[in-house]
Amino acid sequence: MQPIFSRNDDIDKIAFLNWRITKNSDIRNLMSIAEGYLSAAVRLARLCLITNKDKSADMLIFPILNNANHGIEIYLKAIMWTINLITGSEEKAQRGHNIRQLYRTVRSKVRLYNGAISIGVFDQATLELKLYLDELFLLINATDKQDNMDFSRYPFSSGYQSHFYVEKMGNVVVDLENFVKQFEHIGIVLDNIATSLYYDEYQEQ
Repeated sequence: MQPIFSRNDDIDKIAFLNWRITKNSDIRNLMSIAEGYLSAAVRLARLCLITNKDKSADMLIFPILNNANHGIEIYLKAIMWTINLITGSEEKAQRGHNIRQLYRTVRSKVRLYNGAISIGVFDQATLELKLYLDELFLLINATDKQDNMDFSRYPFSSGYQSHFYVEKMGNVVVDLENFVKQFEHIGIVLDNIATSLYYDEYQEQ
């Protein structure tokens, strides 16, 4: 069997892991990977909209949501790390996967930093993201001790308690058209904020 990590004679049939990755450029690398996760979520959702006669969306929704949430997480960590660099903090990025907490931390840093991206601009730009996070965290029954961010990776928590969609009476659904529309916007907004902070404010120093 040919190794997975190997070349194909057709360059259009190769994925380069390090084409958009640069040595000693952690934040730019985070932004590249975040873009990949969010793009994968949107593209997979679009594929389901093109053809879902076999109801494959019922399976693919889990990697779709996982990719979307992980993309948000990485973008927020890149933004946080950049603000820390701009403000002279030795802190890099907050650990953990709780994207609502990461969003709140980033928002707090934007307010305290008061740079080119004001808190008013940030709040307006990320409104759809905030609404999604509020909706999501209400659904996953998150607590301070258990954020349940693994809901799209496993059907149960680390304590083997079923996630919200397992024992729910009635169907739990995602509107894929709405998902694509909102996450295309969320991806653009997060990329614009991360790019502006890194290239316009951090690099100018």
